[in-house]
Amino acid sequence: MMPGLLLSATIALAVRFISDQLGGPAMLYALLFGMAFNFLTEDERFAAGIYFASRNILRIGVALLGLRITTGDVMELGWSVVGLIIASVVATILIGTLIGRAFGLRGDQSVLSAGAVAICGASAALAIASVLPSHKDHERNTILTVAGVTALSTIAMVVYPVFVTWLEYDNVTAGVFLGATIHDVAQVVGAGYIISDQSGEISTLVKLIRVACLVPVVITISLITHRSRAESPEKRPLLPWFLVAFVVLVIVNSIGWVPADAHDLLTPVSSWCLLTAVAALGVKTSLKALTDVGPAPVAVMVLQTLLLAALVSGGIVLLG
Repeated sequence: MMPGLLLSATIALAVRFISDQLGGPAMLYALLFGMAFNFLTEDERFAAGIYFASRNILRIGVALLGLRITTGDVMELGWSVVGLIIASVVATILIGTLIGRAFGLRGDQSVLSAGAVAICGASAALAIASVLPSHKDHERNTILTVAGVTALSTIAMVVYPVFVTWLEYDNVTAGVFLGATIHDVAQVVGAGYIISDQSGEISTLVKLIRVACLVPVVITISLITHRSRAESPEKRPLLPWFLVAFVVLVIVNSIGWVPADAHDLLTPVSSWCLLTAVAALGVKTSLKALTDVGPAPVAVMVLQTLLLAALVSGGIVLLG
């Protein structure tokens, strides 16, 4: 597996350097750089490592996201805000899936894009995709969703601070809106601190609570697809191990059993694992395959993003 793993890791290192030097979303760079090496998928020496990176390294990264969350974070915001976050996530997934179906997308692709928009962008797309039934377009749909939500998240990072300023939101309300609507964590942090330090802290906290919604959502999708797919149950566990690890890490982190040095060491590992997995997915995806899908998936993700923003802003009005 070493050649494919080294290729994926090297792409991740390169795009992290470029992102740090020039700015821009590292996830999107990883996809584009990976796709440039798509010709290597024809070389059997790289196949095993690329598959391992896009599947197992991905799951390790999702599991380690649990180190970013504690139950104390939830209590700090108050139950009204937590209720708003959960309601907007659930409504976006349900209504967003219907929007996808109305545009002619497959059910699994509609759920994939709706879940990515509702929860945490590329990380959610990768986690949800790992429990959906496999088919010939599965990886293409995953990579398209990751690219779409990452691009939309970057646009939102620029546009939404202007929007909340126009609405005359205070720092707290602006932080809640930004954290509850922007897809990826990095873009949430960027947008929040554009407004103020207080907005940056609150938006990050709200975003992490959305990340916590990943566990029940993926478990629900796993249970539904487990019953519906024709393959035998033994081929895939009912509850994916990486979700169990995610929950355990949240509990351990909340109790305070994770040493500060270990926490500081493992938290960046999650980002590196996800970036390496996205690079591997990019290598497995051809540009021609993406151009064949047409405008419908992109239009669906835009509508799902606008739906989430409308739901959150409406909830803020109701909560006063």
